[in-house]
Amino acid sequence: MAEGKELIELKFRIYDGTDVAHSTYATSMTVAMLKQKIVAEWPQDKTVAPKSISDLKLIHAGKVLENNKTLSDSRITFGDLPAGVITMHVVVQPAIGKNKTEKSKEEMQKLNSCGCVIL
Repeated sequence: MAEGKELIELKFRIYDGTDVAHSTYATSMTVAMLKQKIVAEWPQDKTVAPKSISDLKLIHAGKVLENNKTLSDSRITFGDLPAGVITMHVVVQPAIGKNKTEKSKEEMQKLNSCGCVIL
């Protein structure tokens, strides 16, 4: 087969063991495209849900995959498994809100302020 035309069967396992977006994908797909599909197919009954692709991290073989790389660039091993299905793990890490960051900066300034007087 020509480069980019190869297909790979993937499923994505979320925090509670549920599999989502089980399908066959082209190795030319980027990780960002996969994340978009996962966000679109995320189960509605879950308490933790990603709002965007930046909230997700895909892990394969102990490595966090980069959004701008394709599956073939990420060196996804395929053909080695008898079943032919590769499971990737999905971690949801919501972005930290600005309010929380601002509060912690203010608190740090209060904690670090010094009131020494030399007589």
